[in-house]
Amino acid sequence: MSVSNVVSWTTMIMGYVDEGYDEEALEVAFQMQRSGIEPNDYTFASILIACSNISVLEKGKQVHALIIKAGFESHISVKSGLVTMYSKCGSIDDAQQTFVSLDKGDVVSWTAIIAACAQHGLGTEALKLFGQMQRQGVKPDHVTFIGLLSACSNAGLVDEGWHYFNSMDKDYGIEPTVEHYACIVDLFGRAGHLDEAEDFINKMPLKPDAVVWGALLGACKVHGNIELGKRVSECLLELEPQCVGTHILLANIYAADGRWVDAGNVRQTMKDKGLRKQPGRSWIEVQNTVHTFVADDKSHPQSREIYAMLDRLLEQIEEAGFVPDTNCVLYDVEEEQKEYIVSHHSEKLAIAFGLISTPPRTPIRISKNLRICADCHTATKLISKIVEREIVARDANRFHHFKSGLCSCGDYW
Repeated sequence: MSVSNVVSWTTMIMGYVDEGYDEEALEVAFQMQRSGIEPNDYTFASILIACSNISVLEKGKQVHALIIKAGFESHISVKSGLVTMYSKCGSIDDAQQTFVSLDKGDVVSWTAIIAACAQHGLGTEALKLFGQMQRQGVKPDHVTFIGLLSACSNAGLVDEGWHYFNSMDKDYGIEPTVEHYACIVDLFGRAGHLDEAEDFINKMPLKPDAVVWGALLGACKVHGNIELGKRVSECLLELEPQCVGTHILLANIYAADGRWVDAGNVRQTMKDKGLRKQPGRSWIEVQNTVHTFVADDKSHPQSREIYAMLDRLLEQIEEAGFVPDTNCVLYDVEEEQKEYIVSHHSEKLAIAFGLISTPPRTPIRISKNLRICADCHTATKLISKIVEREIVARDANRFHHFKSGLCSCGDYW
């Protein structure tokens, strides 16, 4: 097909992004550049979304340079897209600097920076920004409150989150949607207030959807509440009987409590339904190339060097007192086998590759399609201290900034 103008190229890019083909979208964007077609603000907005979705910071910075060259940096929609891109690529500092450079923000840009702080666990900063937004006369919308409530949830600010939820209708005339109710369930659940979360769901004026029940089921796994987890999973499976995630979470809850027969029954149910668990994948961008890993992956050309580095890291963190956490292993196998499984998780391989592929003392940024497990979380804290590097990990829920043996989440995730 002949593509001859900016509208055609932009439509192609947007189409790839909408279908989840973000790498292909970026390739089309660079083909467009090589063909001599000048992008417009809609083009750049779509390209930034693609960079955000797959966390490719270096490509995102290249796009930022093109935006400056094309004279679109002053466009508020593009600037808001840059804030989101930098945040989702793990550079909250660049996101904040980009926002500060705005002459005057609108609701979209303010919401973007509040959501960025939420993703990175900066709950107090998000609340400060919300106050500044109000003082500047910018009225929040329902999306702003999703970011604000998420910020409270990720930072454990239960009282503040409950206050802002109740203020939505009373102070701003915004009727909460099911998404806002899900945020409150997550807020209570993460804090361990599982009974309050269940009671809140039962009293909702809206019919709870799978996201609402899923937030509570995730909290049941974190806090080991088996009986509530069973009830919640039944509600979820009524709504989405083919949902793989629900089955996996329930099996995890049973496995963590050593109820291997029950965990095995859940796995058998999955097989009977033809359901398959989504494999965990981690990826890292090095020199404009994305390298992807799965657990126990030996397909990478530098596999030997990666595993040599990983073995050294595991030895060093064990000397520092690290004890493997095998509660995430769903199978009733010997403890030694469980330790082998968790030691070769995809995020550990991505970190090892980052260490052999990037200059000393520079940050390492990885992404994972699932929630980071407790074992990898603890291991990465120690690795960051041993190698004297900041390691930024984006998982399915949020960002973790590991530095000097600590994590920005304060082990609250």
